This record gives sequence, C-alpha cells and structure tokens, in this order.
Amino acid sequence: QEHLLESGGGSVQAGGSLRLSCKPSGDRRFGSGCVAWFRQAPGMEREGISAIYTGTGTPYYLDSVKGRFSISQDTATQTAYLQMNRLKPEDSAMYFCARYIAFRDTGCYLTAHPYTIWGQGTQVTVSS
Repeated sequence: QEHLLESGGGSVQAGGSLRLSCKPSGDRRFGSGCVAWFRQAPGMEREGISAIYTGTGTPYYLDSVKGRFSISQDTATQTAYLQMNRLKPEDSAMYFCARYIAFRDTGCYLTAHPYTIWGQGTQVTVSS
C-alpha cells in the first residue's frame, strides 16, 4: 500500500534549523497534486503548515511559519523538503507529510481533508 516516508527530524536548540524530507514509498512518484506538511503536538489538533503544488512548484504557507519555513521539491528524486529555520520551542511536534491528486493548481489545502496518502511522521523537538 502506498505511503510516504519522512525523515530529517531531530532535537535542536531554539534558533536552530532542520530540513525534513518526504518521499513516496517504493518507486512511486508524487504525481500531479499537492504535497503538504502537517504537524501535531501532544493534545493538539493536526495543523497544516505548508504545501506545494507539484506541477508548478507553487508554495503555500500557514501565516505563523512564513519567513521561517520553506517548502520545495526535487522532481528528479521525487522528494519534497521542508526547510525550517529559526526554530522555536512551540514548533516541537510530530511532522507528517501527505499528498492528494489534483490536475490543476487551484490552491493547496492546509486541512487534513482531502489528503489521502500520509506518512508515519518524524519528530521535531526544539529546546529553549
């Protein structure tokens, strides 16, 4: 069954940086659509923070991460990245990537629906 594979999480001090990676399992490709990063802290709802439309590379961001986080993709390796800079303790969470198929770029959702394929997550911990 198709799923996504995240990597790159870890523990950093406030102000530090991490780069998360996301790839489809096996030799699959993302296809045309949206790939997004979500995060979920204990006791909190899952929050969409950034997405990218794979056909054009157009990025979308939650306001609270604009200017600190950057989403990108490498179409040759079918990898989506989330570069996270100036990390804060409140960024600590499990980070998930997800995708859904869309044949036109009408904007990518930052809500869990309509994402249909998910990864297991990678933990990010930011200490003060």
